[in-house]
Amino acid sequence: MRVAFVGKGGSGKTTLSALFSRHLARCGAPVVAVDGDINQHLAHALGLGEQEPFAGPPLSTRTGEIKDYLRGTNPRIPSRDAMVKTTPPGRGSRLLRLLGDDELHSRHVRVVGGVPLMVTGAFDESDLGVACYHSRLGAVELYLNHLVDGPGEYVVVDMTAGADAFASGLFTRFDLTFLVVEPTLKSLSVYRQYRDHAAEFGVPVAVVGNKVTGEDDLDFLRSHVGGDLLAHCVLSPFVRAQEQGRDHGELEPHNARTLDRLRAAVDARPKDWAAFHRHAVEFHLRNAAAWADAATGLELATQVDPEFRPGPQAFAALA
Repeated sequence: MRVAFVGKGGSGKTTLSALFSRHLARCGAPVVAVDGDINQHLAHALGLGEQEPFAGPPLSTRTGEIKDYLRGTNPRIPSRDAMVKTTPPGRGSRLLRLLGDDELHSRHVRVVGGVPLMVTGAFDESDLGVACYHSRLGAVELYLNHLVDGPGEYVVVDMTAGADAFASGLFTRFDLTFLVVEPTLKSLSVYRQYRDHAAEFGVPVAVVGNKVTGEDDLDFLRSHVGGDLLAHCVLSPFVRAQEQGRDHGELEPHNARTLDRLRAAVDARPKDWAAFHRHAVEFHLRNAAAWADAATGLELATQVDPEFRPGPQAFAALA
């Protein structure tokens, strides 16, 4: 199952991404966490030292190699230059199993705090003034487009802050999106933006209240969010101690139960492979018309394979 954490900057989405990923790993579930936020703090939230670099190569530094691997023998994609971030899989493409014995996972996944992690990579000086961060997220989009994850398997992506997450079609690639909302008016404004945009595409969203200090905060969230409020986390001394580099025992029981509720909500979602592929094709055609045809000099609509069927049956077809 694919899970995204989104929210206003400072809402705690990275912290919750880390807590949820660690919770899944400790329960023995296969999980891969992906840092898709421009600030690239997920590794440190999982326990990497502040001055310690992530040991694996960022996805964005190997996008060309990733394209070469994923396109496989797909005749609709003659080269890496012909493959853009939205190119959907087709017959001949290489599909991925979560943490499978493949080139992408073996190169880019490193375990941090007990959690297998991939990172997209931070902005660098060469990007300033000439590129947006979403160009670095192309490898994540390709990864999710070619991943065939099964029941009880989890990909947890810490997304960019605010409604900026809608700048690419990546937001449609998840079984469930957790929108982290603080009990503040500013955080609620991001909630309304995300809720409305997600509704346009049928993207399921559940709200996780965060930094709740009492019944007044909870009543405030309920009055504005209503039935979208799935669960909430209370203000956490455990998290604060971790952020200060101190050990503070175990996560509070209420917050641990919230993580259980999040997992139960994810597990209850039906897997809709047809919707995933439909969204992938839709955004590919949008990007082809908007910029990709001109950038590649090709008619990229021809990359859509009308005979390809996504999901486990795609693996069966390869057998």
